[in-house]
Amino acid sequence: MIKMFEELKEGLKKALSRLFERESIDSQAIREFIRELQRALIKADVNVKLVFNLSKRIEERLRKEKGVPGVSVKELAIKVLYEELVELLGEESKIVIKPGMSYKVLLVGIQGSGKTTAAAKLAKYFQRKGYTVGLVCADTFRPGAYEQLRTLGERIGVEVFGGEGSSSIDLAREGVLYFTKKGANVIIIDTAGRHKEERGLLKEMKQMEDEIKPDITFLVIDGTIGQQCFSQAEAFNKATNIGGIIVTKLDGTAKGGGALAAAAATGAKVYFLSTGEKIDDFEEFSPTRFVGRLLGLGDIKGLIERVKRAEISISEGTTKRIMSGKMTLEDFLVQIEEMGKLGPLEKILEMIPGISGIPSEEFDKMREKMKKWKAIILSMTPEERRDYKTLNASRIRRIAYGSGTTERDVKEMIQVFERVRIMMKATKKLRLKHLMKMLPYR
Repeated sequence: MIKMFEELKEGLKKALSRLFERESIDSQAIREFIRELQRALIKADVNVKLVFNLSKRIEERLRKEKGVPGVSVKELAIKVLYEELVELLGEESKIVIKPGMSYKVLLVGIQGSGKTTAAAKLAKYFQRKGYTVGLVCADTFRPGAYEQLRTLGERIGVEVFGGEGSSSIDLAREGVLYFTKKGANVIIIDTAGRHKEERGLLKEMKQMEDEIKPDITFLVIDGTIGQQCFSQAEAFNKATNIGGIIVTKLDGTAKGGGALAAAAATGAKVYFLSTGEKIDDFEEFSPTRFVGRLLGLGDIKGLIERVKRAEISISEGTTKRIMSGKMTLEDFLVQIEEMGKLGPLEKILEMIPGISGIPSEEFDKMREKMKKWKAIILSMTPEERRDYKTLNASRIRRIAYGSGTTERDVKEMIQVFERVRIMMKATKKLRLKHLMKMLPYR
């Protein structure tokens, strides 16, 4: 999980765990759960008004729906929390670019929100999808804005239009015309940073929108600014037609609840998250995946997409075995060896059901364990890797000796492997409430 959302994740987990510890779920238990939930959200810098409205809806649903046959209140609590958070963030949205058109993207936000870097990351995102992209610097306010964007453009092989002597609106119009004539599929316009109190700049932003008529206007929000997110997003939304949100700077230690606040304030959906300093640290946002990861459900789809982005080749037979619950230790070894290509271990393990509940401080230990697991599997015979059920006590002793580990290490690896194997199968075949029963914090 992105670091700044870790505190929110742990807070939600704590609220659920305390509810699950109760022998019976009565009105008092529900009230305490709601208070814990409110504390977790407010501590994560989610707007207080938003927290109140959200928790009120959750409490009303829990009281109203707790008598549903076949569904326990514990299962219902996860279901309702999941659904309400997804509802808050909106449905998953995709940008559709029709053949032959030049899709215009306008980026707006306050100064220092990371718009220019986000513009380059967005350009790389579209470039990876096979589109030709043009970048327009319409920021005449910040010294060096054009040079920064041009440097980033050169790094990713995307042309940048801009310069001095023209107004920001003229630059935006001329840049759009320039790239349209060149047949660019996507044109991204980076603008000067505004503040919600700078009426002149907000008015200019509206004029620019009227002039170039973007297909979508993205509000770029700095995920570290906390409670201010709500009021800033609200002000921008009143000044222009915000169609989507990009949340930046999610690689730090801030709390990050402002992302939820921005979505609520504008009614727009979060489309992208910027999760690090590198150009490739940029990902599509899926409310269902995001909330699933917050609640410890994992994100298999996200893991598969990350594998594709890293250009790792996984055979069709391996994929079928994994998703059908027939994964072998040979398959498990391949995944361990290839994880280095996927990025930081934290970002990978949080996507895997059954492992996603590991606290952040445990990742160093997990890295060491994975080294041991690799040595353990390499010490097995081909037969043992294909069928782990052949591993009896004597074979486990032999493998532990050969790998320089202990019998306990071997048994632990087998237990984790079995858990992942079962959860992979469950993710594909079981309904939500049955999957919930298998969660580690139940």
